[in-house]
Amino acid sequence: MRIPIYQVDAFAENVFSGNPAAVCPLDEWLPTETMQAIAEENNLSETAFFLPNGNGFDIRWFTPKAEIDLAGHPTLATAHTIFTELEPGRRNVTFNTKLGDTLDVVFEDDILVMNFPARPPAPADGIDQMADALGARPTAFLDARDGFAVFETEAEVRALAPDMAKLCATKYLGVIATAPGDDVDFISRFFAPAHGIPEDPVTGSAHCELIPYWAAQLNKNELDARQISQRGGCLYCSFLGDRVKIGGRAVTFMRGEIEI
Repeated sequence: MRIPIYQVDAFAENVFSGNPAAVCPLDEWLPTETMQAIAEENNLSETAFFLPNGNGFDIRWFTPKAEIDLAGHPTLATAHTIFTELEPGRRNVTFNTKLGDTLDVVFEDDILVMNFPARPPAPADGIDQMADALGARPTAFLDARDGFAVFETEAEVRALAPDMAKLCATKYLGVIATAPGDDVDFISRFFAPAHGIPEDPVTGSAHCELIPYWAAQLNKNELDARQISQRGGCLYCSFLGDRVKIGGRAVTFMRGEIEI
């Protein structure tokens, strides 16, 4: 069996930046264990699999270790692949998830804009454990799907050198560290070592939590963000109440086939 595969740098202006994702179009679902094995073989933070459903597509995402419920950058990468490789000229697409949600992606003014559910973080216990794992004490700790550590400055977040084993011992899929940005509204880093991702270059789904938080803190609904990993990436964000918009660019790096 041969399966097409694309590798796309998401939230990137050029290749070798942003977050690389693998994208695999399917005619029917492969066994879950096969998709997990492909994701492990790819060894990228996520591999997206998708297949047609009416005028839209069903989509699933796998890290090298597990299937996850929501992923931003591989959704952006999948939409980019549809718009540029599979259906050139198409400008909008809807993805159906296993959670029963629908995710819309629209190509607007050279930006791919995703409409995702908002996941506002709430104050949580565990700041001492998180401070120990991150190697620095945040000013506030909240959670939603992920642990959410707030710092005062961008420099503090840049300087973090987390203990990955201690992060693995937390209950969270991942841990967000965030602060006001020096030249954008807010910055972040994202760590998910328990899922084979010590530090994710750019994490769309984390912004389902980041956007509601910073919209409230800064009293504005249109925000510019940057994830300050080594590769880094820019995100254009809107808060819509129970939804958020997350925008970015994407670039195709590789086209090929998987043979299994």
